[in-house]
Amino acid sequence: MGEGWSASEFGEQIAKHAEHSAHGGAESAQREWLSILEAVLLSVVAIVAAYTVYASAKWNTHASVSLAQASAARTKANRAGFQAFTTKNFDGSTFNAWFTAYIARDKQGMRIAARRFSPAFRVAFNAWWATHPETNPRSPQGPTYMPQYHPAGTTEANLLDRAASRSFAAGVAAGETADKYVRTTVLLASVLFLVGISTHFPVRRARYGLVTVAALLLVASLLQLVQLQRPPG
Repeated sequence: MGEGWSASEFGEQIAKHAEHSAHGGAESAQREWLSILEAVLLSVVAIVAAYTVYASAKWNTHASVSLAQASAARTKANRAGFQAFTTKNFDGSTFNAWFTAYIARDKQGMRIAARRFSPAFRVAFNAWWATHPETNPRSPQGPTYMPQYHPAGTTEANLLDRAASRSFAAGVAAGETADKYVRTTVLLASVLFLVGISTHFPVRRARYGLVTVAALLLVASLLQLVQLQRPPG
């Protein structure tokens, strides 16, 4: 027989070629599926990261507005408190004038001083006088010590002070929520990094390892995300 392959050798070569082609086709299919998985991960991460950035910005804005409202309410509370302090000083001076006239048995001076009482102080004065301070040793020291005494600005100052505290607490909570969204965004950025560098590894096992770690980080990010409060409207 001349040079060349025999029928059996030719058959063996065909079988080897077919086996190599099948193995190469399997590897090509695996690479395609891996590329698809990487593309899916990148798409999901891009969408979720956009949402976390948006939510973080919304919560930061909400925190800034709440803290500004707290500052404004605190300023108004201080102004109302100063008004109450001024009124209390005025009421104290009028009571001192009345008491001086009372000690001197100056009824006209008592009437003049009483006409200067503020409405809130007059209510407290009448309640205090009803306790018979002349003969009752347990009587309060003066009208300003009576529970009925509420100088102008006191109630407003208390309400504004509580509103300022609520706004401040809301601002702090909103800032903390924004920070949590930022942490989630950092995890998603790590996923992008791992998937991005996995395409540069020729070794398939290395790519699988990087994609697996990226997928786990993505799952952790999504678990954190579902536990966070939705951004304000």
